[in-house]
Amino acid sequence: MSERPYDVVLYGASGFVGKQTVQYFVRHAAQVRWAIAGRNRQKLEAVRDEVGAAEVKVLVADSQNQQEIDPIVSQTRVLLTTAGPFALYGNALVDACVRFKTHYVDITGETPWVRRLIDRYHTQAAADGTRIIPCCGFDSVPSDLGTYLVVRHLQQEWGVPCKQVNAYFQAYGGFNGGTLASAFNLYDAEGATLEMNEPFLLNPVKPYTQAEVARNRDPETLSFAPELNTWVAPFFMGLVNTRIVRRSCALYEEWQEPYGPNFTYQEYLKFDEPLAWLKATAVTAGVALFTGVLQQRQVRSLLQPILPQPGSGPSEATMSQGWFSCELVGTTVDGRKVRGLIRDQGDPGNRATVKFVCESALSLALQTDELPGGQERGGILTPATGLGDVLAERLRRAGMTVNLNS
Repeated sequence: MSERPYDVVLYGASGFVGKQTVQYFVRHAAQVRWAIAGRNRQKLEAVRDEVGAAEVKVLVADSQNQQEIDPIVSQTRVLLTTAGPFALYGNALVDACVRFKTHYVDITGETPWVRRLIDRYHTQAAADGTRIIPCCGFDSVPSDLGTYLVVRHLQQEWGVPCKQVNAYFQAYGGFNGGTLASAFNLYDAEGATLEMNEPFLLNPVKPYTQAEVARNRDPETLSFAPELNTWVAPFFMGLVNTRIVRRSCALYEEWQEPYGPNFTYQEYLKFDEPLAWLKATAVTAGVALFTGVLQQRQVRSLLQPILPQPGSGPSEATMSQGWFSCELVGTTVDGRKVRGLIRDQGDPGNRATVKFVCESALSLALQTDELPGGQERGGILTPATGLGDVLAERLRRAGMTVNLNS
């Protein structure tokens, strides 16, 4: 693969998030050979000129045209794509990556689509050592990588397995139109709602007991978190993130590196005083209402014209003022606890997502030998199983707080 002309190709580079990946690579990827790609040459060249990257090559292909996609994927060691909805625009890209043994990262949160990838490609990618790693944005790097770091800290420093990790999120930022389009498309898919509610949707297929399902059932109401001494609500992205974390746990168990017996993971939105209970109540009700709207196509069609459209998103000021915090509490089998923190300045759905996915791609391009499992590991992986400590250290060097505190 080293003879290929590019280390990384950024597909979807003229989109709202895609343009930000180009800006990130201009600032942080001087040591790699990279190109930008998409279906509209004029828009791609405009992005390239705007960010001052005149030497960067422009590659043109429609992501739904396999014959156009194949030549691009065959020229690069890593493909990074931000072109969603991924269930519509990601299939040919992943197919080509598996056939040409090209590593892959994206920012999807479309778990039913990820399930299709597992069914179609996991076995072949695993045999070839090709890392196909979806969900490398705000969904689901803090949840998945944070849990992995907490669990391994308990095992390596204290010599005990982990029983449970809870993650508590706080965030400020805005939505971009591409994220909303992916959400709308997800709820349009037949059977997607039922699939999304399966707690082990992304795990290797096997029967689960009623007790296992009960331990991993998604929280639906607000609750008081004694370990934080405040009120929390279900996190609206928990339907995505918890499934990714459970896949990581299941894969590591298959590789004889388990998290712990009967391990569980859940996540929540955290609210500070004053009026934490009232805030948690209001947000829980609001999320339930919005989810109901997403599931009703006729009602949703009335709202779509006033919501951000694909290609648009928050202002530069909003993205710069945004931030997120993910506090993690891990509990050992004997009741001891360790805390982790992942936080950064910048809108989580855009600035943080761009940092996550770009550093994921750079991990694959520059530090292949250091990745978990060595060069042989492949399959439809997760940030924790495919990137692990390499990504954690790259994020620290990129200015993100990634800490553990016993």
